[in-house]
Amino acid sequence: VQLVESGGGLVQPGGSLRLSCAASGDIFTILTMAWFRQVPGNQRELVASIISPGSTNYADSVKGRFTISRDNTKKTVYLQMNSLKPEDTAVYYCNTISRALSWGQGTLVTVSS
Repeated sequence: VQLVESGGGLVQPGGSLRLSCAASGDIFTILTMAWFRQVPGNQRELVASIISPGSTNYADSVKGRFTISRDNTKKTVYLQMNSLKPEDTAVYYCNTISRALSWGQGTLVTVSS
């Protein structure tokens, strides 16, 4: 399974972005998918995960602001990010929650005025 993230960019504090992660492979539908983020010099941290639409989890730092979703027909997982803060600035990656797949290139999110 290959992963391709997109949707990052520069946004002002309080703004919104929607990230997408397109996956190849037929096993996508049975995987618990997740979004991670990494700031240079820091470890990659788990942001959100999804098994199915009714089964999601979020890091405390993004709870109430970010929403993870998936479309199994498109083999794509999304991360809707609202009320963005400067501390959300990072490279965002998707993977299985167990980090079992090869990492994609990530997508850079910069929150700055």
